[in-house]
Amino acid sequence: MGKYESIHQPAAAPSGLAAIDLGAGARIETPVILAPMSGVTDLPFRRLAKAEGAGMVVSEMIASWAMVRENRNTLRMAEVDGCGGLSSVQLAGCDPVAMAEAARLAVDRGADLIDINFGCPVKKVAVGQQAGSALMRDECAAARILEATVAAVAVPVTLKMRMGWDHASLNAPRLAQIAEAAGIRLVTVHGRTRQQFYTGRADWGFIARVKDAVAIPVIANGDILTEDDAAEALRRSGADGVMLGRGCYGRPWFARQVAHYLRTGTRLADPSLSRQKDVLLAHYEAVLGHFGRDAGLRLARKHLAWYSRGLPGSAGFRATVNRLADAGQVIRLVHDFYDPLIARGVARDLRSDVADLQAAA
Repeated sequence: MGKYESIHQPAAAPSGLAAIDLGAGARIETPVILAPMSGVTDLPFRRLAKAEGAGMVVSEMIASWAMVRENRNTLRMAEVDGCGGLSSVQLAGCDPVAMAEAARLAVDRGADLIDINFGCPVKKVAVGQQAGSALMRDECAAARILEATVAAVAVPVTLKMRMGWDHASLNAPRLAQIAEAAGIRLVTVHGRTRQQFYTGRADWGFIARVKDAVAIPVIANGDILTEDDAAEALRRSGADGVMLGRGCYGRPWFARQVAHYLRTGTRLADPSLSRQKDVLLAHYEAVLGHFGRDAGLRLARKHLAWYSRGLPGSAGFRATVNRLADAGQVIRLVHDFYDPLIARGVARDLRSDVADLQAAA
């Protein structure tokens, strides 16, 4: 059966998963998408997630003004993966002119899609810059940004947003209609308000109101940590696909598992622990190569922690990793930690893994 094994046949299979055609030659064959996550979805992780089965990947959120100024770090964040399929660059900002110019630059550098961020809840963005989720409070300003960005590029433009600023202003359905009228080709909705940040539970049922309001495809996002979550999110929302965030921490193969389950109703087992170790080491080397050994070592620590979650002795492994300042020592530690577990036939405790992910918000 290959490296992933079917291990369960549910009583009632999910409803399925169809490709999404956005026009202009952009087609999402598998609408199980890696979410843009600051400090997580850098180029090495996006490449890995796509290789492991994500139907599309989206860059970290990029400030439009920094893109226009061609900030070196920003341009590195906007680099596309070059692994085939679609790659999207997500932009944030409150100035239509800067957003349009940033979109042109991103497309010139290889972006297949431009995604506009109306969902970031972070105070620095939403309050300090009046960008991200703050634009859900100003529909006129939002419309100007959407129209300017769509007009600036020939590739499809998409939008990611929340339900609204707070529960007194759940205007995502209306803003989705504004986006559709401006030429936006797809909308992703995180089932929380800005004021919730990442607390509580995502309201997948609310996303159905957005789906009912527009004819363009809608993607459901928020709290999709298992295959069953993905199926239930689609059932409640009626959405055309799902976007995965924290569920991919330490599990870059999770998108493949979700897509398989949604299409067949059968589950794919996690890769063997030996293969998980190989994926971890390849990811680690890619991070070192992309960011340099010193910066890469620091940036990779969180990924090493996520890969080891759910394994016996992982707390001690994480504590030691965080103390090491030499990249070679980290590689030796990975071997010393994983090899005895592999020899004993140990598997990750997925129940613990998911519980930790739920607590990571």
